[in-house]
Amino acid sequence: MTTAQEPENKGQTQRIIAELVEDIQHLTAEIQMLYCSDSIPWVVGYSGGKDSTAVLQLVWNAISSLPPEQRTKPIHVISTDTLVENPIVSTWVRNSLAQMKAAAQNQGMPIEPHLLHPKVKETFWVNLIGKGYPAPRNQFRWCTERLKIHPANHFIRKVVRVSGETILVLGTRKAESAKRAATMEKHQARRVRDRLSPNASLPNSLIYSPIEDWRNDEVWIYLNQSQNPWGYSNKDLLTMYRGATADNECPLVIDTSTPSCGDSRFGCWVCTLVSKDKSMEAMIQNDDEKEWMQPLLDIRNELDERDDRDKRDFRRIWGAVQLFERNVDDETSVEPIPGPYTKYWREHWLRRVLEAQTQIRRTAPLEMRDITLITQDELSEIRRIWLEKKHEFDDSLPRIYEEVTGESFQDIRPGAERKLLGSDEWEVLQEICNDDGMHLELMAKLLDTERQFHVKSRRGVYEKLDKCFESSSRSKEDAIQDARDKRDLKNAVVEEDIDKVKQLTYLEEDIDKVKQLTWASMKFPSPKADDAND
Repeated sequence: MTTAQEPENKGQTQRIIAELVEDIQHLTAEIQMLYCSDSIPWVVGYSGGKDSTAVLQLVWNAISSLPPEQRTKPIHVISTDTLVENPIVSTWVRNSLAQMKAAAQNQGMPIEPHLLHPKVKETFWVNLIGKGYPAPRNQFRWCTERLKIHPANHFIRKVVRVSGETILVLGTRKAESAKRAATMEKHQARRVRDRLSPNASLPNSLIYSPIEDWRNDEVWIYLNQSQNPWGYSNKDLLTMYRGATADNECPLVIDTSTPSCGDSRFGCWVCTLVSKDKSMEAMIQNDDEKEWMQPLLDIRNELDERDDRDKRDFRRIWGAVQLFERNVDDETSVEPIPGPYTKYWREHWLRRVLEAQTQIRRTAPLEMRDITLITQDELSEIRRIWLEKKHEFDDSLPRIYEEVTGESFQDIRPGAERKLLGSDEWEVLQEICNDDGMHLELMAKLLDTERQFHVKSRRGVYEKLDKCFESSSRSKEDAIQDARDKRDLKNAVVEEDIDKVKQLTYLEEDIDKVKQLTWASMKFPSPKADDAND
């Protein structure tokens, strides 16, 4: 008798094909019952991978079997494009959603597809190139929440605000990982209705996972034996999976307990949460027509440098020096926690992305030559951050853009080209500062802060100028030493080392005397009435 076996999940009970067919029939009736039992709208998470495709197909087939007068409750299908998705998969998903929308209209189905994106201020390149966030690591996984969780949760909350509740239908399975199984079983124990689990991160939403007990091979058996109801090819989906070695999909991420795309096959092409992007490597290796993706893989591998301290500021992003104990070869040292990428490296990453985009648009297959690796909205926001937040008034982004693409940069922001300081003033400042990076930074911050207050109220200008001195008035060595002295003082207090406290306190008093000479304290007195009349 034929069985649906999956060697990698030996602990699971094997089901014969007839039992799988019976389970599909049971799920069809269950979906119809849940759909018709109330007026709560559904949100189906769709990534374009096998699991989410199987779930959506189950839902579509079950609802299409209902009489038209019962298909009244909306079913929202949401897919999140992080803007750094694997281009092959991103194109697959976009085309699938378009075909899904047309098929739903033709078949009278209450299915509404939505392609979601992160806000421009939260995109990968705005954070990495604009703000200087380092490439994501497990210790600093800043990408998942901004790129995946926020767009999906924002949409779900909108549905809840309109309808009061929602049911979130996901393709999560216990067989994906031990961690996933444990999380699902914990939620299962708190179910308020049959098969509906509470959503800890989103109030008034319940989670329904129809294929939670399915194995990997059962998903493929179902997809290969059942026609896709919106007219997409499940065989092409299998072919796409065969193009890479990994076997998981990138799920709809709704909370931090949901695994990200690090080990998945359908993830972000910039992902540095794993040592290698095996899926993209396999796609390039297995298919000559996908060699055009090599520039993407090169950028990803360049970003994935485990020790990138030489590329990053010695201060945190807000300008303060923070220390940590570093142990290398059993030797402990106290060093600054590396901060954002420096100006040089932020400009470097911008150039690399634009070079890859330009090359792919010239050499890729015709259907991929409209690829956008970094959008105009992102470029405009990066430029704004460099100019307004980092005070880099040399305004290097338009220059880099034109050098790489051969086209002039058109900023979409109103009034973006109005400026009092520019590259000429920057070059003069560089000559004056004579390669002293901290001096250049301080002068640039002071001048640009004064410029920013030129067109608005002067309230707060002195405090802003003081902050410039706090972050940039000392050399790297002096700033680090000051942080170490403060750390030593704190430790001496804890250890009740009176002599050490006295020694370091006297040093602090000397530093405070210098600090008291702030920009605000140098304000000139108001002119006397007699002087004003002269």
